[in-house]
Amino acid sequence: MGKSVFLCAAMGYLLGMINPAYIFGGLHGLDVRRIGSRNAGATNATMIMGKKTGFLCMLIDVFKAFAAYRTAVRLFPMLTFAGVLAGVACVLGHIFPAWMHFSGGKGLACMLGMMLAHNWKLFIALLIAEILFVLAVGYICMMALSLSVIFPAAYVIGTGDMIGFCLLALLIPVVGYKHLPNVRRIFEGKEMRVSWLWNAKAEEARIAGKYSSQEWKSLYKKVNP
Repeated sequence: MGKSVFLCAAMGYLLGMINPAYIFGGLHGLDVRRIGSRNAGATNATMIMGKKTGFLCMLIDVFKAFAAYRTAVRLFPMLTFAGVLAGVACVLGHIFPAWMHFSGGKGLACMLGMMLAHNWKLFIALLIAEILFVLAVGYICMMALSLSVIFPAAYVIGTGDMIGFCLLALLIPVVGYKHLPNVRRIFEGKEMRVSWLWNAKAEEARIAGKYSSQEWKSLYKKVNP
């Protein structure tokens, strides 16, 4: 059993280390961990490289966690928590990729992929609720913070699997830690609101005054999509 646990987790972690935001940024000669929100994830990719690239990054991040979960269930049927183990490992691989010196994304898209693989009906219900929540509070980062708590609770209520619940709960402090800069920027008035997706100029104008001209040039350097 110990070997199966290790292989299951290793598979998820290796899939998680595939980071499209970092790869696409590199094709443009940019390190997405050094500009924008300094995060190797789909949201920062959208801000720097455009909505099409950002959407593609999100799809890949969702798919890799989905694939990790479903593949683990098939390969390790003796582990009742195989899907969750691989899914959590995938999220951790995305957040702490060894080949990127453990500086990756923040895990939201991967958590969505794991949820979709677990139960598509629960995925749709939580996604709708989270979209409404984000529109109400105005910040995308709140989706990751709230999902890291809500999904483990929904999982254990639906399955009774305490091992899976404990594995999912491990992500709560990790996701919270990774989003501390976002929370800090919210209080400072520097965090981009979700309205940036449809009104980028107005949102950038709102926060531009919070930075010096040099900081702004460094933070929100963009490439042609």
